[in-house]
Amino acid sequence: MNQSEWIDSHASGHVEVDGQRIPVVTANTVVVGTGAAGFCAADRLVMLGQRDVVMVTDKRRAGASRNAGSDKQTYYKLTLAGAEPDSVREMAETLFAVGSMDGDIALAEAAWSPRAFFHLVESGVPFPHNSSGEFVGYKTDHDPRQRATSVGPYTSRTMVECLERKIDGYGVPVLDLCRVVDLVVSEGTVLGLLCVRLDVHADAPSRFLLLRCTNLVYATGGPAGMYADSVYPNGQWGANGAALRAGVQGKNLTEWQFGLASIHPRWNVSGTYMQALPRFVSTDADGGDEREFLTEFLPDYGDQLTRIFLKGYQWPFDVRKAPEGSSLIDLLVYQETKLRGRRVWLDFRSNPVQASFDASALSPEAYGYLDATGVVQLGDSTPIQRLQHMNHPAYTFYLERNPGVDLETDMLEVAVCAQHNNGGLEVDQWWHSNVEGFFPIGEAAGAHGVYRPGGAALNSGQVGATRAASYIAQARRDAPVAHDAFEAAARGVAEHAVGLLAEAGRRATSGEDTTDGLLTHIRRLMSDKAGVVRSKESVSEAREEVTRLLAEYDATVAADAGSRRSVSRLFLIRDILTSQYVYLHAMEHYVGTGGLSRGSVLYTDADGSLPVLSDEVDAELPELFRLRLDGGKLDDVIQVTTWDGVSEPTFAWRERRAIPEDLVPFETTWRTYRESKNIG
Repeated sequence: MNQSEWIDSHASGHVEVDGQRIPVVTANTVVVGTGAAGFCAADRLVMLGQRDVVMVTDKRRAGASRNAGSDKQTYYKLTLAGAEPDSVREMAETLFAVGSMDGDIALAEAAWSPRAFFHLVESGVPFPHNSSGEFVGYKTDHDPRQRATSVGPYTSRTMVECLERKIDGYGVPVLDLCRVVDLVVSEGTVLGLLCVRLDVHADAPSRFLLLRCTNLVYATGGPAGMYADSVYPNGQWGANGAALRAGVQGKNLTEWQFGLASIHPRWNVSGTYMQALPRFVSTDADGGDEREFLTEFLPDYGDQLTRIFLKGYQWPFDVRKAPEGSSLIDLLVYQETKLRGRRVWLDFRSNPVQASFDASALSPEAYGYLDATGVVQLGDSTPIQRLQHMNHPAYTFYLERNPGVDLETDMLEVAVCAQHNNGGLEVDQWWHSNVEGFFPIGEAAGAHGVYRPGGAALNSGQVGATRAASYIAQARRDAPVAHDAFEAAARGVAEHAVGLLAEAGRRATSGEDTTDGLLTHIRRLMSDKAGVVRSKESVSEAREEVTRLLAEYDATVAADAGSRRSVSRLFLIRDILTSQYVYLHAMEHYVGTGGLSRGSVLYTDADGSLPVLSDEVDAELPELFRLRLDGGKLDDVIQVTTWDGVSEPTFAWRERRAIPEDLVPFETTWRTYRESKNIG
């Protein structure tokens, strides 16, 4: 049967709103999102005996974990090979040391990382091991051990596909083309979810679907739609706005990762793409007036090449490396694109600075790496030759994308792009939020601190999904609230959504559909005013504009009710505006309470210093880049956001939770485990 037939046959009741008969589907647990975290949660629930599960997604084949990656996408876990010592505690301390991360979450991610990893292995993900069965690894950024592993550019896609096959085998229903509109919450407890259906036409009995549940696992990804300059794949938008409107607290919302990425197609240019030492070129808007712009500020040949090389494994912009390190390159790219209005390209066809390649000018670290990989032995080579030698799949990847790029003949356009929200929705060590029964997992959850080891997000998503499922299976098996109680709580959000669609549709019949233009505007506003480079003034300007747009939205937006795309964007833009409103308030609070440049963000500070340049450089960096480093002064506190959906958000700094010191004897732990699985 098709999806409408399935919903009709499984509806436990209906809610009548303005002539629409909205079906209600009931389950113990609803999982929102069909990425690696969402499928893992559903799989774990079934494995733990909780089969009363329904999955919901806005587009099954979209999402970051299915479509994003890098030259060697990393998965992070406890060391499982070699003689190098490692321990759960040491890994937890590494995670905790990144700043503003809760210790109980760090310990859970470390302790359960082998469990999550081997679950993926047994599910079919081909992580490499040696002939003895050791899962070999390598070092990643912000990590001292060889805890990283990979199955190639699409590690997370492979995870999704393997877990998806298990869900399909179980027969867990997956409702596609259902966009989140609002949570249904009553007295601090989640009761369900309202979605707009994009699989039905305007003449359907209802354009909406209500889901009644005891538990809502929120695997919607990060708020990717907030930024125009983004490496998030097309079709990944996030749905944090609905959670924030419902009273779910935010955590470290200001903390993002930004980095260099190609924009057509969207892809991180980390790893080998930088270690191949491409030429950085800027042009005018039409592709003319070609300039090798890095040389203006980095005239020394060896220094420039070394910084380009280091961008390979120092890929995220790190403001600590801006004054004298590799992240100066990100700022120079930002200057060309944002301040000078030019376009920036990677050119793999010819060498930077000079026609011939001289490896001897590199730093010992860079030279040693390229020597070990055989690049030095190539002699006078070009970037494309070096790339094909070190990582030929990284070259063919762009050939196979849509749009395809042949790096042998064409330059690759890049920009500094939003890549990951290290903050998000507040969770405890079981990924349970302050709203009872609501479990954000994956990037939706604010599980990370200021920095994070490369690949830690994939591990966090799997651990969070496993722990949320374990908690639900042990402690939250109760049936959902009765239909009457659910209807009383759901009616308000349903009436608002139905009314918004009706009014927006009426405005569109007598005028222009405004959704496309508005979506472009708000995303560009965020990138320009509150992206990798921000100031107190620019953030306030963006917040004022978003506040106005959000206040006027219901009364002004026009959307073609006959267009599924427009209907989708009607509710999508509302969600993005909501997220931007709260996130911008958080940024204002951060800088207003003494927050300085840290992580992947530069806050312009008139009392600060400009990045250090060589005495040989005559050019001057813009005052926008003047900064003061945080120096870890806020590492022991966490910014918590609370919002009632009506008044302005409020903020508080709390001390981060320490890493637990568990000295309980084995027998005691064994007894409590038998009684409750040590859950709750």
